[in-house]
Amino acid sequence: MAIHAEGLVAIVIFYVLILFVGIWAAWKNKSSGVGEGGERSESIMVGGRDIGLFVGGFTMTATWVGGGYINGTAEYVYLPDYGLAWAQAPFGYALSLVVGGLFFAKPMRSRGYVTMLDPFQQLYGKRMGGLLFIPALMGEIFWSAAILSALGATLSVIVDININMSVVISALIAIFYTLVGGLYSVAYTDVVQLFCIFLGLWISVPFALSNPAVTDISVSAKEAIYQSPWLGKIEPEDKWLWADNFCLLMLGGIPWQVYFQRVLSASSATYAQVLSFIAAFGCLVMAIPSVLIGAIGASTDWNQTTYGSIAPKDKEESDMILPIVLQHLCPPYVSFFGLGAVSAAVMSSADSSILSASSMFARNIYQLAFRQSASDREIVWVMRLTIFVFGALATAMALLTGSVYGLWYLSSDLVYVIIFPQLLSVLFVKGTNTYGSVAAYVFGLLLRIGGGEPYLKLPPFIFYPGWVTQEKKHHLTGDVEYFVQQRFPFKTVSMVASFLANVAFSYLTKYLFESGMLSHKYDFLDAVVSKHSKEIMDKAILVSNHDNIILSEMAPVKQALGTSLAGTFINTEVLSDDGTSSPEAFHNEN
Repeated sequence: MAIHAEGLVAIVIFYVLILFVGIWAAWKNKSSGVGEGGERSESIMVGGRDIGLFVGGFTMTATWVGGGYINGTAEYVYLPDYGLAWAQAPFGYALSLVVGGLFFAKPMRSRGYVTMLDPFQQLYGKRMGGLLFIPALMGEIFWSAAILSALGATLSVIVDININMSVVISALIAIFYTLVGGLYSVAYTDVVQLFCIFLGLWISVPFALSNPAVTDISVSAKEAIYQSPWLGKIEPEDKWLWADNFCLLMLGGIPWQVYFQRVLSASSATYAQVLSFIAAFGCLVMAIPSVLIGAIGASTDWNQTTYGSIAPKDKEESDMILPIVLQHLCPPYVSFFGLGAVSAAVMSSADSSILSASSMFARNIYQLAFRQSASDREIVWVMRLTIFVFGALATAMALLTGSVYGLWYLSSDLVYVIIFPQLLSVLFVKGTNTYGSVAAYVFGLLLRIGGGEPYLKLPPFIFYPGWVTQEKKHHLTGDVEYFVQQRFPFKTVSMVASFLANVAFSYLTKYLFESGMLSHKYDFLDAVVSKHSKEIMDKAILVSNHDNIILSEMAPVKQALGTSLAGTFINTEVLSDDGTSSPEAFHNEN
């Protein structure tokens, strides 16, 4: 296949447009959120907390509607053994946004946090915050790498150009405008990118539907023509596996910095909730063309197309069904519009993930854990450096790691199993402490890793009830692989066990120390005897007339913050009963 000059021109125009919008957004908002004592670093992270409904709705929707979302939805609808019944991402992520808006957006925004890890570090200390940063960082980096890898493969299908070059150029553009403008550039480019996704895919659908090689998709939905019906079905033995995956999407889609970065950038807690609901609707709407393209792929006689007589599923190319449909069932100029849509989807997710990872590192690891006296300018430069480093790391993984999708699946599971129950505990359960948090981390990690990961060829060492040995045969080489499939909902069970471990160990250690069964000198994490960890306190004042100090004799401690830490945490109490607490109220009290 020769290089398509028109396709290259289309890509160049699209990338120039995105770069222009990103630079314009950075210039337009260069002083937003910085005046009147504001900090430049916080403006880069949360956009001065003045993101409106229009831009906010677009950027939050674009965060979910990425390359993996539109490609993955089309793939599952196309796959014979799955179909629409197993294409859970649209409904799962939509419900994730609804649940996030109902229960998590308001407390996080009203308490004035800057990143998702702030409440963890405030309650559990900097060491625990560092541990929780690991799965959060893995999720963001592996996600960026996976979608950049998908972009390279897509470009190779539609336009015969070097895959490595296309991935590197796409990543560099996303990194550059993120470096320049932070969240403002990411948010404004998301508006353009989401429009391109919607327009590009919807332009392609009518042409693909009208191709002579495509059977009526309403017929192939229920009847087996070229393969099993694309509506799909859930076998009785797979119902728990289906439910486990759905819960993973619905609840595991909440504890991500890319989501809370938008929540915390909203101009109010109510706006943060509304943005979540708008994005939920947007995710469903944006999934429709992907579902139709997957159905078209399942209804096509590929022998009548330029693709060849062997169907994509038999060539192990099901994951590329969307660009294959665009390339072989649409006119060239239409497929280039679709190419722009896929490129837009990838960049809209990659820039968000890279910014999220750098925000957490600069604030929660560098500033709060190591350099509490760091100046605002220093934090800005750390952010810029880590944006480049994390972007380069994701790009390298996309080019060099063959199992990048397996790494993404495992890391997203760890976010669900480890971070989600901790987020529940820190926001809604009073009395949890660092000991419970450590126990929850260990329980969740062991139970999830113990179940294995077929994508990484990681064998299980915990065989949950209902496990079966499956075989996978390569259609071209005939090679057979055997792997263990866990049909038990072990991911959700691991998440629940992690949550219960946090609560149980927190209250157990609290009881042991307060009752005197364990000496206070063994409270090496300062999580029970002191109301606040020494890591986030300047000093603790203990008032007692006896040798044995008990909790009821401890004077209330007010956290002493220097001027350099004035914006570190907005509330002195993480689990305040006052749901309307705000940065303004905090500063007025002081």
